[in-house]
Amino acid sequence: MASRSFLCCPALFVSLWTVVVVLLISPAHSLNCTSQKFTNRLYDNCTDLSTLNSYLHYTYNASNSSLSIAFKAPPSKSDGWVGWAINLNGTGMAGAQALVAMKNDSVVVVKKFSIASYSDIKETSKLAVETWDLSADSDSSGNFVIFASVKIPESLAKVNQIWQVGPSVKDGFPAKHEFAQGNLQAKGTLELVASQSSGGNTTTGAGNNSTTPTNGSSTNSTNAGYKINVLNVSFQFGLFVLLGSALVF
Repeated sequence: MASRSFLCCPALFVSLWTVVVVLLISPAHSLNCTSQKFTNRLYDNCTDLSTLNSYLHYTYNASNSSLSIAFKAPPSKSDGWVGWAINLNGTGMAGAQALVAMKNDSVVVVKKFSIASYSDIKETSKLAVETWDLSADSDSSGNFVIFASVKIPESLAKVNQIWQVGPSVKDGFPAKHEFAQGNLQAKGTLELVASQSSGGNTTTGAGNNSTTPTNGSSTNSTNAGYKINVLNVSFQFGLFVLLGSALVF
């Protein structure tokens, strides 16, 4: 009888199976950033940023109000640049304090840029926020990685972050990036209190038990992401049982 029901309603079976497949490949299952590793560096949290194939690994240390980050992204062209910035006074590039990775004689370096406006971008030796432990690297896939620690004003529980990629560098200065939708949407809010990981424009950070970020290290993991995965797996297992019952009867 079960076989006969299936043969009579193949369209129903295909529709139900499509639902299962869509749920299984849902991005809520896991974060791509959790598989990324850095030599001698661990971070409390990571997030798949919403645009430009970018990722942020980070630890917030409440004891000295500092943020340790590893920002990873591919430049839009092989000789291009990637940048990560915070803005204490706005949500866009204007007013941002930026760290930009680019090649210098085939070696990836980090430079600091103060962005007063879209037409006033200057390289500087000192940003409006204190930074230290700056370095950069690249991998075999063409990604650049910016490592840094940033002092955050103690009164802030969150900061506005902006990230960007560009096609080329001229005389040590990053060329203008594209203005596609992905570039224009490359911004969000980084929470510094809650301890969990997420994707999208809004990201959440580590709690007050973080270790000092001056060496970019921590022993915690993305526990919240793991809990979300467990809940999703349980839900989908129940859905499999329900669909199996529907097909049999």
